[in-house]
Amino acid sequence: MRILLADDQVQVRSALRLLLEQYPDLSVIGEAGEATGLISQVQMGCTDLVLLDWELPGLPMGDLLARLRQLCPDLMVIALSGRGEAHRSALAVGADAFVSKGEPPEQLLSAVHSFLHKTD
Repeated sequence: MRILLADDQVQVRSALRLLLEQYPDLSVIGEAGEATGLISQVQMGCTDLVLLDWELPGLPMGDLLARLRQLCPDLMVIALSGRGEAHRSALAVGADAFVSKGEPPEQLLSAVHSFLHKTD
């Protein structure tokens, strides 16, 4: 599974990369720190999954998700936030799943792996 990381904090992207690269079936193919960079990454070629910081600067989340889906209709998105209350709004505007940044890493891995069979 090809994954893009989108978070404005370099440390978060690095931690996500280290976590995901432990699994041979997961490949981090790019990173973005803001919405425009994420769109540029997706324009270069569709990926399977985006791990998307729900507070990513640059565009309102609904607009960003609509643009990503326009570019890659089969793209899956897991929204990430330190604010648990963002869960409902993330799913309402089109995220496929939500994981709180406060949850143990196993929660994120479970969510990522739940999408793995959909890309085969």
